[in-house]
Amino acid sequence: MSGKAQAQQTWYVLNAEGKVLGRLAAKVARILQGKHKPTYLPHVDTGDFVVVVNAAKVRVTGGKEKSRVYRRHSGYIGGLRETPLQEMLEKKPTEVIRHAVRGMMPKTVLGKKMVSKLKVYAGARHPHEAQQPEPIEV
Repeated sequence: MSGKAQAQQTWYVLNAEGKVLGRLAAKVARILQGKHKPTYLPHVDTGDFVVVVNAAKVRVTGGKEKSRVYRRHSGYIGGLRETPLQEMLEKKPTEVIRHAVRGMMPKTVLGKKMVSKLKVYAGARHPHEAQQPEPIEV
């Protein structure tokens, strides 16, 4: 495949209910990159689209719910904001999965393009029925 070539992309739907966050993110990152296909090339976007539903019901092991902290900085002095995982799961459960997957993707322009094929929803419903996503298990 040349640099501009496009692989056939399929849609997958993954139910995150009761699944461990890290294992789920690793599986999703592998599909987004296209490593599950025999036609995988590191310089070509051969990955598929992934729709993750029930993101609010994902689980974590150990004491991570209280010890894991998400940090962001405004750029101003004293502008560090910290949010524990437990609070993030209540307020923005989709960002928890998106953050975990993004950390497992390549830190390149192509990696950012691959992450854009990830669709995460807190509940069981999603607006991608027209793409006829295939269900997969972790």
